[in-house]
Amino acid sequence: MNFETKRCWAEIHLDNLEWNYRQLRQRAPHSRFAGLVKANAYGHGAVPVARKLEELGADYLAVACLAEAQELRSAGIRTPILILGYTMPEDTKTLLELDITQTIYDLELAKQFSNAALAAGGRLRCHLKADTGMSRLGILCQEDSIESAADTLAEIYRLPGLDAEGLFQHFADADTCPEYSRMQIRRYNALLNALDRRGCTFRIRHCCAGAATLNYPEAHYDMVRPGILLYGYSPDHSCDGMMDVKPVMEVKTRVASVKRLPKGTCISYGRTYTLERDSVIAAVTIGYADGLPRLLSGKLHFLWKGQKVPQIGRVCMDMCMVDVTDVPGVKIGDEMTIFGQEGSLQQMADEMGTIPYEIMCGISPRVARVYTDS
Repeated sequence: MNFETKRCWAEIHLDNLEWNYRQLRQRAPHSRFAGLVKANAYGHGAVPVARKLEELGADYLAVACLAEAQELRSAGIRTPILILGYTMPEDTKTLLELDITQTIYDLELAKQFSNAALAAGGRLRCHLKADTGMSRLGILCQEDSIESAADTLAEIYRLPGLDAEGLFQHFADADTCPEYSRMQIRRYNALLNALDRRGCTFRIRHCCAGAATLNYPEAHYDMVRPGILLYGYSPDHSCDGMMDVKPVMEVKTRVASVKRLPKGTCISYGRTYTLERDSVIAAVTIGYADGLPRLLSGKLHFLWKGQKVPQIGRVCMDMCMVDVTDVPGVKIGDEMTIFGQEGSLQQMADEMGTIPYEIMCGISPRVARVYTDS
């Protein structure tokens, strides 16, 4: 036991990350690979994950914002980095100095970036974004607006301070709706053709996150950018079983107390749970401040030496209670697994009516990340 594993910790299995990476590369063998490390690599730790992906040969890393890109560069990561979200044009000099690629999705913003890059004596590498049906960022591109979208994107493409390396779009429902996704592919292809007629070609065309990488090989183009699959989970139940991935994060905690309590004893805040028999109850050192959702109170099972034990009563800020009556031998200091190699994050997400992304991203900074790589 070391300092990091005395209370509550997340074991990050970089060997499983490598396994998932290699499985994904086999799915798109002729495309570049962008590793998604935004949101602290989905809670896994952006710098160690980025280092591993760089070692494995990832062609790009993708983040949400400039601060995330700066963190990687400060750690010595040299792989190209794409910012998928908004950056202020006044930060153009920083983008140039750090050799960061910026997403551009608006003509006026593009002009500001171009002017700032010229003033700084450089050209800003960028990926232009089309909105083919996600309705978030991007130049609107529908059947009746292909030509106007191409005109706008061509104007951005020709700005003197920009190097438009890429053009991409984002699927809205690649998990469950082939008709809608194929419509987005048709729009994207039509846009590429319209831009080609205007003399605008791109070195990197990309569309596919995880579900689309699995479902639409015709849309792999020059690069894929899987997210949740890289970390070991299916993007949607409709994709379950389509690829052999292994969970990268395993969250564990320790038993702080074990005591016998009589039938009729109330457990935790609000007295929402009352013992129906004489029981042995353990308090474990993980709570909602660590990222264990309070909404899951009384709906969870943890694992002790591979055996399921039910969590009971409300999850507290720093602890919660577990009924260990049926697993004799639990003692103070023992490990319990919340999810990961032995537990099920997907079941937790299903209970909450959410997705594994949200729970992984919510594991708090005070939960130490411990890295293994066999």
